[in-house]
Amino acid sequence: MSTQQAVFSAATLARFDREVAKYPSDQKQSAVMACLAIAQQEQGHVSEDAERAIAAYLGMPAIAVHEVTTFYNMYNQAPVGRFKINVCTNLPCQLRDGEKALAHLCQRLGVEEGGTTADGLVTLQKSECLGACADAPVLLVNDRQMCSFMTNERLDALVDLLASQAR
Repeated sequence: MSTQQAVFSAATLARFDREVAKYPSDQKQSAVMACLAIAQQEQGHVSEDAERAIAAYLGMPAIAVHEVTTFYNMYNQAPVGRFKINVCTNLPCQLRDGEKALAHLCQRLGVEEGGTTADGLVTLQKSECLGACADAPVLLVNDRQMCSFMTNERLDALVDLLASQAR
C-alpha cells in the first residue's frame, strides 16, 4: 500500500488524478493547491501526513508542499470549528478598526486569536489581506463568504447568525 493510499481514500486519489490531468505530465506539481484543497475537504484540515502524501503523489519535496500549506490561510493545519472566521488585520484594515473587530470577536466568542470556541462552532484567526481594503474592516467566513464594513453590531449579528445555523 502506497503512502497516498494509506492517507487518502480511493475517491480522493481519483480527484487528484483529475486535477493532475489538467497539466502537462512534466508539470503535475501545478496541481498542489487543488490537491491540498481536496485533502482538506476529505479530512477537515491538512495534516503533515497529508502534506507528505501529496508531495509523494506529485513527485515534489514535502517542504515545498508545506510551504504552500503555510502560506495560504485557506489551508487549515489543524482541525477548526464548523465556521472559520478570518479577520483581516493588514494595515488598511488596521487603520479602519480591523484589530478592534478581531478583539471584539475574541471577547464575544471567549477565545484568543487562533482559538476555537469550546463548543467547536467557531475558529477565529487573523488574516492577511483579503483584497477588499476599501470595505474595511473585512472578514472571511469558511474561506468563501466575504463580510465588509464590520461594525461591532454587524459582528454580533454574524455571530448570532452562525449560532442559529448550528441549531
